[in-house]
Amino acid sequence: MRKKILVTGGAGFLGSHLCERLLNEDNEVFCLDNYFTGQKQNIIHLLNNPFFELIRHDITMPFYIEVDEVYNLACPASPIHYQYNAIKTIKTSVMGSINMLGLAKRIKAKILQASTSEVYGDPQIHPQTEDYWGHVNPIGLRACYDEGKRCAESLFINYHRDNKVRIKILRIFNTYGPRMHPNDGRVISNFIVQALKGEDITIYGDGTQSRSFCYVDDLIDGMITFMNSGDDFLGPVNMGNPNEFTILELAEKVIQLTASKSKLIFKPLPSDDPIQRQPDITLAKKELNWIPEIQLEDGLIKTIDFFKTIIK
Repeated sequence: MRKKILVTGGAGFLGSHLCERLLNEDNEVFCLDNYFTGQKQNIIHLLNNPFFELIRHDITMPFYIEVDEVYNLACPASPIHYQYNAIKTIKTSVMGSINMLGLAKRIKAKILQASTSEVYGDPQIHPQTEDYWGHVNPIGLRACYDEGKRCAESLFINYHRDNKVRIKILRIFNTYGPRMHPNDGRVISNFIVQALKGEDITIYGDGTQSRSFCYVDDLIDGMITFMNSGDDFLGPVNMGNPNEFTILELAEKVIQLTASKSKLIFKPLPSDDPIQRQPDITLAKKELNWIPEIQLEDGLIKTIDFFKTIIK
């Protein structure tokens, strides 16, 4: 019997891949998006599937539907987009979570919150484990996203404690792949777009700051595995690729794979930008038997191929 599944933010980068995978696994999928950062072209290839339904809606407003599961992915996730309207970003995380949790409570659905490594802020421990409380500036430029997601986690755990809502909290680390927005300001999309256009590649800071990059297919595998796991494992659980690279190493890899003649230029590091970000995925390995498999070079090649189709 097909499960009925609601994906908020379903027309976004991660959401569209999730919708596609859930359909391929013979579920009925309801994709909800207000198109603030999501794009119809991300899911246009799914529209002819009779078990796919597209709904334009903003989760800061109540929503009513009968489903078995909810994946709550709705929220702008890149600094350019979430800082564009900081209050709206906070509302999406907080009011959106209240609305989706209220829905899950009423219809007795299981609900997964797409949280983020940003709850750790600029971490003082490395790598980051789930029991680390974070180092976050509550009034910084990134706080609308960081604190919004932290509050959402609190809402989820309290709906579980007080109302027995079946929840899952997933902390997503840097993820990349086809359908990333070309203007989202994230480092991989920035570098690939600049390299393909033959423009200078912009590195903020000296390039020694590090990140870990997880290919989207690995992340979606983990997300669905987590949702399908037993109700006693709530999370939060980290998901990301623990292989760590400096920003300079990433830039050089992109130049190599695109055969670009782009030069590197350096600009000041933005406020509150983390110096290191690397997931400890011991818990995901233990509880879900999940390990990312796609290496950075292989994932970059697939991502570059996608960007070649949209950059004229």
